[in-house]
Amino acid sequence: MAIEKIDGTMLSQMVLSGAHHLSNNAKKIDALNVFPVPDGDTGTNMNLSITSGANEVKKQETNHASDIANAFAKGLLMGARGNSGVILSQIFRGFAKGMETKETLSVKDLAKAFDGGVATAYKAVMKPVEGTILTVAKDSGKKAMDIADQYTDIIEFMEEVLKEAKASLKRTPDLLPVLKEVGVVDSGGQGLVTIYEGFLASLKGEELPEDDASNVNMDEMVNAEHHKVTQDFMDTSEILYGYCTEFMVKFEDDKLKQNPFNEDDFRNELSELGDSLLVVSDDEIVKVHVHSETPGTCMNLGQRYGSLINMKIENMREQHTAIVGDKKKEKPKEKIEFAIVTVAMGSGLKTLFESLGVAVVIEGGQTMNPSTQDINEAINQTNAKNVIVLPNNKNILMAAEQAAEIADVNVRVVPTKTIPQGISAVLSFHPEVDIDENKAVMEEASLQVKTGQITYAVRDTKIDGLTIEKGSFMGLNEGKIVNTNKDQLESAKSLIEKLVTEEDELLTILYGEDVDEAEVEKLTAFIEDTYDLEVEIHDGKQPIYSYIFSVE
Repeated sequence: MAIEKIDGTMLSQMVLSGAHHLSNNAKKIDALNVFPVPDGDTGTNMNLSITSGANEVKKQETNHASDIANAFAKGLLMGARGNSGVILSQIFRGFAKGMETKETLSVKDLAKAFDGGVATAYKAVMKPVEGTILTVAKDSGKKAMDIADQYTDIIEFMEEVLKEAKASLKRTPDLLPVLKEVGVVDSGGQGLVTIYEGFLASLKGEELPEDDASNVNMDEMVNAEHHKVTQDFMDTSEILYGYCTEFMVKFEDDKLKQNPFNEDDFRNELSELGDSLLVVSDDEIVKVHVHSETPGTCMNLGQRYGSLINMKIENMREQHTAIVGDKKKEKPKEKIEFAIVTVAMGSGLKTLFESLGVAVVIEGGQTMNPSTQDINEAINQTNAKNVIVLPNNKNILMAAEQAAEIADVNVRVVPTKTIPQGISAVLSFHPEVDIDENKAVMEEASLQVKTGQITYAVRDTKIDGLTIEKGSFMGLNEGKIVNTNKDQLESAKSLIEKLVTEEDELLTILYGEDVDEAEVEKLTAFIEDTYDLEVEIHDGKQPIYSYIFSVE
């Protein structure tokens, strides 16, 4: 049966079907990651991100297509993890924006939405790389626009869009040589194709169990749950603003003519009425979260710009008492001037960063990328006017930048890609200069350190002229695999020989949770016998990387 229009209910079903299908295939997508190191988390990150979007859609009671699309986009935004998750959130942010305020969608509306997703995603990436999820989105979006006048049946239209997405995915190895070398297609592109497959299955009535859209491993989700922790900060009687107030305002032209909307002005008004304020807007909608004693007043301010939707008010005093009881806690302090937030995995690394003055260390890294919301909550936790974020991983950088954009305080992201870069940046921080000067100095310092890592191969492969066997150890020099060896110590020695030059003065060893001290002593003896270097040793207790080396 032909479908010429889809409403909000049908779009919701498509979203949940796409999320479910991605969830079922997340591990397969993880396996497509180019490098054999245990960081194949594209599928996991996209799954966690789209699950957040799907959960937001489930809360909706509207049959309005654009409302559903905006809910999906906002859920993705807040749950976005890793570069793949952030790009996915931008694709569907543009998708929602492209359909404007349509209640139902035709083929032409969907084509415009797909095309809008491409434009938004490309703008969000500083240096777009072809042969990735961006290319798959672009090619399928172009196909959607090219055939929009040829079809009225949305099922036939979606079949053609999916067909082009799959064809584009097959072409990714021709655009990105490393994919061809390893013999895989792009993992992010495969994720997008998987979502589109779920969309089409829903349209055809090939129903997939909706409940499984949220079937994510609890171990992966537990670090995203901070609600109880944040509720444990103080005594119930000391809660200043007792009502958690959330609402969205759907803009209306007649009201905007009388009261033009300005996000900064609106945020400033709301800040007078409470705290924990979060305001996110686009051309069609504004979403507000605020803790206030007068939730009605907050909503009245929003109602000047349009109609209120998705309203929720919760009594936090009752919640707080139910969750943690009436424990006596220290009163909230005045905001401090500066704070640093960083990301690291391993109790030893956490302790090291905290000893250097970092306010909040988010547990995360390879295989467990914190979401935009995780980083935003860490920023709020610092209670600082100015916050510097160090992601320490290239796959967390985009989520950090997205968190900085929606933060209510002054935030700068120093684009550190490794733990040594993060440590070097922290050591160069000067509280007496402003945040922008600090960012510049810290970024420069991070580039002066060299990073080496020892990890293990999760599969057999050939890359960069090396034949790598599953389970063998690998040495990474600035992220590039430079050796492989069945002996961990020998792999470490070989890597150090490539890292160290005559000009270097200091080598820092951060050893992982599975490394015994006897091996560390042997490695240290080798370094001291071979090089004229000062050696520092820290028990990082990090997983995945048995050794992280910092050379400067």
